[in-house]
Amino acid sequence: MDKKALRKQLIQERLDMPDRAQRADLLQRVMRIWLFDRKETVIGAYWPIKGEFDPLPALHRWKEDGELLDDPVLRRIGLPVVDKITKTLTFHAWYPGCDMEEDAYQIPKPKDTEVVVPTLLFVPCVGYGPGGYRLGYGGGFYDRTLAQLQPSPFTVGLGFTNGFIEDMAPEPHDVPLDALLNENGVVWPTHFS
Repeated sequence: MDKKALRKQLIQERLDMPDRAQRADLLQRVMRIWLFDRKETVIGAYWPIKGEFDPLPALHRWKEDGELLDDPVLRRIGLPVVDKITKTLTFHAWYPGCDMEEDAYQIPKPKDTEVVVPTLLFVPCVGYGPGGYRLGYGGGFYDRTLAQLQPSPFTVGLGFTNGFIEDMAPEPHDVPLDALLNENGVVWPTHFS
């Protein structure tokens, strides 16, 4: 499998989806329902690029819902910041309106906010395959980060159904996701195939 060519093809397909807005709306709903009874209070996510699904509206709503509970809960959202030396990610607190700046890859990141440690991590998927393995952009940032994060967060891939790769084989360093959400609902690793 030529992963570089596959990435390029899947990204282009995602950008060209005529119904991407409708699919994104469905995935927002799936995500909000899935988050409803989760106990985590710190969730890591990502700033969407290249036609990726945007998890931030659902997460902001999740954060606000925590404040409306009978016994309010402080919920935090973290966005990744690249460490160019270790090629890993740390997560910095994000909220709508916080100051942002571009990272080394021209992706917005929170500016001067504190580091948070997510216990649940939403991971963008260019593609995904059987067993909960994802195809990312090829930099290995998430795999390296997940290998060292303690405690290890529950990982959830976010992607559209067109990203499923039936014959995707993991590499030795690949870390499987715990679950995946797409516009059709929740996909658990044992059901990916």
